[in-house]
Amino acid sequence: MNTTSAGNLLRQLARAYGIQTAYYDVYKRRREASSEALLAVLKAFGAPVSTLGDLPRAWRERRLYMWQRLLEPVAIAWDGKPLSVELRLPAHKANARVAGNLTLESGQQHHCEWKVSELPITSQSEIEGESYIAKHLTLPWPLPCGYHRFTVEIAEQSAETLVITAPLKAFSPASGQSDRTWGGFLPLYAMRNRNGWQSGDLGDLEALMTWVSDEGGGVVGTLPLLATFPEHPSPYRPISRLVWNEFYLDVSRVLELEDCPPAQAMLASSPFQNEIKMLRELPLVDYEGQLFLKRRILEELCRCCAESPRRLDVSKEFVETHPLLDDYARFRATCDSQRTSWPSWPPRLRDGELETGDYDEETRLYHLYAQWLVQRQMQELSESASSKGIRLYLDLPLGVHPDGYDVWRYRNIFATEASGGAPPDAVFTKGQNWGFPPLHPERLRQEGYKYYVDCLRHHMRYAGILRVDHVMAFHRLFWIPKGFQSYEGVYVRYNPEEFYAIINLESHRHGCWVVGENLGTVPAYVNKALREHRIHQMYVVEYELATDPSKALNSPPDYCVASVDTHDMPTFAGFWQGLDIADRRKMGLLDQRSSKKALEERQELREALLDFLQNKGLISTRDADLREVLEATLAFLSASPAPVFLVNLEDLWLETQPQNVPGTGEEFHNWHHRARYALDEFRDLPQVIDLLKAVQRTGMK
Repeated sequence: MNTTSAGNLLRQLARAYGIQTAYYDVYKRRREASSEALLAVLKAFGAPVSTLGDLPRAWRERRLYMWQRLLEPVAIAWDGKPLSVELRLPAHKANARVAGNLTLESGQQHHCEWKVSELPITSQSEIEGESYIAKHLTLPWPLPCGYHRFTVEIAEQSAETLVITAPLKAFSPASGQSDRTWGGFLPLYAMRNRNGWQSGDLGDLEALMTWVSDEGGGVVGTLPLLATFPEHPSPYRPISRLVWNEFYLDVSRVLELEDCPPAQAMLASSPFQNEIKMLRELPLVDYEGQLFLKRRILEELCRCCAESPRRLDVSKEFVETHPLLDDYARFRATCDSQRTSWPSWPPRLRDGELETGDYDEETRLYHLYAQWLVQRQMQELSESASSKGIRLYLDLPLGVHPDGYDVWRYRNIFATEASGGAPPDAVFTKGQNWGFPPLHPERLRQEGYKYYVDCLRHHMRYAGILRVDHVMAFHRLFWIPKGFQSYEGVYVRYNPEEFYAIINLESHRHGCWVVGENLGTVPAYVNKALREHRIHQMYVVEYELATDPSKALNSPPDYCVASVDTHDMPTFAGFWQGLDIADRRKMGLLDQRSSKKALEERQELREALLDFLQNKGLISTRDADLREVLEATLAFLSASPAPVFLVNLEDLWLETQPQNVPGTGEEFHNWHHRARYALDEFRDLPQVIDLLKAVQRTGMK
């Protein structure tokens, strides 16, 4: 096989696995994937290839696999319409009969039979002398929304598919309940309380909801609240997307504290209070130090709880109703015992088989107890939000830490030989490697998306609005094989309609809005799909701003959440001063010449925004100061059709330090920056209150 034919076959095989062999970058330039990258991604996918010499056999096996699969593992029916599926079978079975059985989520069953010869042919193929046909089969029964099972039997061959019947559009409030509103956003780790520990907790989040509600707002947003390793605290690389973080527990609200003298004494002791005071005075969040102190109190409370018969009964019931959290507690206890990440554990432990002697039982009880508490406090927070008319805006990250619980327990559905990331763009010219394994599209389908459904339910149980990180991953994700640079990655396709069906169904069941984070390199078909399925998009001023004064900002649409910036972007003050350009120069993403050009372009954007705001009558002069420009920009969003506009609370006091600079490491202290003011300080700042009132007077109720 010569080089040309090998290259063609490699691309054929890649496409058969849903791997794109080329893509268009942010500048509309076509980027061809290298043969080395395609081969590596195929291996990460699980294809039987190591060298180009394996391609003919791998191509034959793939074609046979695709044609010998009687049914696809998942089928979609929208809005209760009849379900159609495709049967693939050898042509010699064309005169056989098909027996079908549909089992609804309720348990109700329907049976039917068809003659294969009477079904329409949709396609056919021949592989090594064997002919195959694909037939179109439509079920005659109306389907209620839900997750159902359809099985077929034909000539001693059987198959089963998951049937998802879902609303075409995601949940949105009923008519008369969709008045536009504003919301406040602040990462919970950054929130301060002058009398608290160091970072905010769930009690502080409730206090923020009360303040926003009192000020006339209807939404409170924060970054993911999922469990993380304290030494790796990025909220976008959690240990699990199914477990909350005990770091955010409000210790003062734990009921057991009232009946636990040892914990009371420890908490009240001078040494302990001095340690809290030292943490409170640090400029950056100390996750490890804070969790160490909190854990000492929680361990004492756990011991007191273990001595209470009533609490023991509750704990036993919790284990029975939350088996995943008990499994998680065993995993964390084993992590503590082994003192290494799970890829370094002995084979039996690494493969998910944990026994009682593998971990300290008291440590397991601590982790289980902590999850019991945080589940309880999340429920109380959700109920409090509902009583205040506040929608809690939670965030579902795209990935999980490779050394975390989810990859350990559900390893089969992760492509562990690759990392998710993004190709080079105007800001990150070398691309981005996000350091987490992507979900495997085929294995995810084969297990019926159970993991993904559980992730959604974990969040929607408490959220009024759920932001889905990097919603483009419903369609495709940039895979970077191990050993390759970020810019050498390859796009892998997923099954978007199946993701939309699941998220629409779950959003209706939980009464939860869905927001898709669609910033960055976004193909046109993604935004089209979001509109079709009524997934709210994001409108961010710093992304939308153009240099044409007459079109500096398009009006936010009525299906978006609008904001000035996001946690991954410079604050408004930082953007206005070009501080992010200086950061990119520091990172080596810009040289002196390109840095100068970027500063010139930023000046053009500033001038355009000033002209635009003056033409709108939102500022009286182009000499407006930074605070006036911010107020006018927020007023523009307030008066727009956007159902929600989210205010980054740090913008209100003109903060210049961003919470995260994507693509950087410890040099920027990402996820460690504390808010300049405590909640009980900024809620009384005249510049904060006056600005919010002025914005609401412009057009927001």
